[in-house]
Amino acid sequence: MTDDAVVKRSALLIAALAAFLTPFMVSSINIALPSIGREFHMSAVAMSWVPTAYLLSASVFLVPFGRIADIYGRKKIFSYGIRIYTFSALLLALSPSADFLIGFRVLEGFGGAMIFGTGVAIVTSVFPPAERGRVLGINVAAIYLGLSLGPSFGGFLAQQLGWRSIFLTNIPIGLIVIYLISAKLPGEWAGSRGEKFDGIGAGIYGITLAAFMFGLSRLPDRTGMLLTAIGIAGMALFVRWERKAGSPLLDMNLFADNTAFAFSNLAALINYSATFAVTFLMSLYLQYIKGYTPQHAGLILIAQPVVMALFSPLAGRLSDKIEPRIVASLGMGFTAAGLFLFTRISGGTHVAFIVAGLLLLGFGFALFSSPNTNAVMSSIDKRFYGVGSATLGTMRLTGQMLSMGIAMVLFAIHIGSARITHENHPQFLASMKTAFTIFSALCFGGIFASLARGKVR
Repeated sequence: MTDDAVVKRSALLIAALAAFLTPFMVSSINIALPSIGREFHMSAVAMSWVPTAYLLSASVFLVPFGRIADIYGRKKIFSYGIRIYTFSALLLALSPSADFLIGFRVLEGFGGAMIFGTGVAIVTSVFPPAERGRVLGINVAAIYLGLSLGPSFGGFLAQQLGWRSIFLTNIPIGLIVIYLISAKLPGEWAGSRGEKFDGIGAGIYGITLAAFMFGLSRLPDRTGMLLTAIGIAGMALFVRWERKAGSPLLDMNLFADNTAFAFSNLAALINYSATFAVTFLMSLYLQYIKGYTPQHAGLILIAQPVVMALFSPLAGRLSDKIEPRIVASLGMGFTAAGLFLFTRISGGTHVAFIVAGLLLLGFGFALFSSPNTNAVMSSIDKRFYGVGSATLGTMRLTGQMLSMGIAMVLFAIHIGSARITHENHPQFLASMKTAFTIFSALCFGGIFASLARGKVR
C-alpha cells in the first residue's frame, strides 16, 4: 500500500471515529434525560438545557476554530479538540449537580467545535473530488451509526449501570482517536497558512450567536425577546465588519457569489431545525407517556438512525453521479412527510405507527445529508475547506439549537417550569403536536431552498 493510500485510509478512519463519537454522546444523553432529571430534580425546561448547553457552546466556537484550523493546521486543532472532548467526558461522569453537569457540557461543546470544524475538512483535503461523495457518505454513515447505537446502548447503560456510565464509554474511543492521530496521520493541512485571524470578527460572532441562541431558550420572556433582538442586530454588524475585514473570519463572498454554497447551507439549517428535537421529544414521550424503560425506548428510537446508516453511503455515491440538489431535495421531501405523520400522535398511538414514522424520517435524512455535504465542499476552493466545513457544522448546530429552542418555548407555554407528571401529560402532548406541525412546515419549505442551489457540476 502506498504512503498516499495509508494517509487516506488513516484520515478516513480518524474522521469516522470522531464522527461516531459526538452523535453517540448526543443520542445517548437524550434517552437518559428522564434518569438525569429524576436524580437532580429537574423540570422539563431545565432538562432541555443538558443538550442545549452543548449545542450553544459548540455553535459559538465552530467557525472561529474552522478559521484557526485553516491558518495553523487542521490536524493540530482536531487533536486538541479530541483531547478536550475526552477529558470533559470524565468530568461529566463525575458531575455532583445539575449546574456542574450543564457547565461541563459547555466545555464538551468547546472541544466538539474543534472536531466539527476540522474532521470533514481533513477528509476533503486528502481525497480528490471524484472520491468525495463516497468517503463523505462513509463519514455520514459513521454519524448515523453513533445515532443508532446511542438510544439502544445508552438506554441499556442508563437502566443497568446509571446515566454516568454513558460518559465513561466515550473515554476509550477518544483515547483510540488520540493514538491514531499521533501514530498514523503524518503531515498537516493548512490552506490559509500565514493569513491573519480576525479576532474582532470572532468576538462579534461569538457574542451575537450566544445572545441569539440564549435568547431563543428564554422565549417568550421579555429577557428572551431582548437577547434575540440583540443577536439579530449583531448578525447585521458581523456581516458589515466581515465585508471590510482584510482577513475575514468568514468570507461573505462565499455566500454572496456562490449560490450552491449559500443555499446548501440554508437547506442544512432548515433540515436540522426541523429534525433534531425529534429524538428529544420522542424519548420523553416514550418514557413519560408510554411508560417504557430507557432501554425499551432506545430500541424503538433506533429505527431512524439505522436507516440513516444503511442508506447514507448509497446517497453519497449517488451524489458523485447525479446533481446533489436532486438527491438532497428528494430526501427533504421524505423528511417532511415523516414529520407530518407525527402531528397525529396521541397517548394511544400504536408503537408500529411511531416506528414507521421514524423509518421514513431516517430514509429522508439519509438522502439529504451526505449529498448536501458533498455540494457544500465541492462548491468552494481548497483554502476554504476548514471554514466551509465549519460553516456547514454551524448550520447544523444552529439548526439543532433552533429545534431545541422551539421545543423549549412550547414547553414554557404549555407546561411552564413544572416537572412532567401524569397531571400535565395532555399539555405535554399538545406541545409535541405543535412542535411537529412547525417542523413539518419548515421541512416542506426547505425543499425549495434545496432545489434553488443550482448545479454544483
